[in-house]
Amino acid sequence: MARFILVHGSAHGAWCWRDVVPELLALGHEAVALDMPAHGEDRGNIEDVTLSDYGQRIAEHLDGPAIVVGHSMGGYSITQGAEIAPENIRRLVYLCAYTPWPDHSLAQMRAQADEQPLLPLIRMAANKRSFTFDTSGGTNAFYHDCPATSVLYAVANLCPESVAASNTAIDLTDRSGALPKSYVICTQDRAIPPAFQRVMAQAFDPRDVHELDSSHSPFFSMPDRLAALLDQIARQTHEQDGL
Repeated sequence: MARFILVHGSAHGAWCWRDVVPELLALGHEAVALDMPAHGEDRGNIEDVTLSDYGQRIAEHLDGPAIVVGHSMGGYSITQGAEIAPENIRRLVYLCAYTPWPDHSLAQMRAQADEQPLLPLIRMAANKRSFTFDTSGGTNAFYHDCPATSVLYAVANLCPESVAASNTAIDLTDRSGALPKSYVICTQDRAIPPAFQRVMAQAFDPRDVHELDSSHSPFFSMPDRLAALLDQIARQTHEQDGL
């Protein structure tokens, strides 16, 4: 019925969608999870990666109409992709994701929230060109309601993230601005405060704002419910497109 392109957030990879892809396939959709450059199985140098590179990776896969889903930092990645190649994007879905504001980098967006739960976890590389998340004190910021096996899998696969990508604002235009958009608030999120998610979601049509009673990682905690919600969004998009 629909083609989904699934885009991970900071320090993750296509691997985080492993439980969602089969759920979407079972619902009759096509689903493609992407590794951003220097993430997952892509062995590039994270210190050389830019936000533009993330957008270009998405654009390369927009060879037909698709609903593009971005998780967390992936909200910036999918918006950048939409600025490069909006023609085949049917809808952008922001899953507990940062939605770019004019002249705000992701780092600046994060600073707009009243709470900063991720700051204590960030470990900057000596050359200040990449960072990692320190999970030695626990993983509750990301995975508090996820199965233990999924948490172990995630921690084993986390990778460094690009400082340049986090410090780049997007030159927002109607190329991305005119596209249909949905926001999914994760009400138990301990990484991006739900209150700030609601602030970002105020720019969306209320009919396109949804909630999941999940942590920051619904792809592990409730992949079936996440897939069902994406299926619902796809059906609504189908109706709005008049198809």
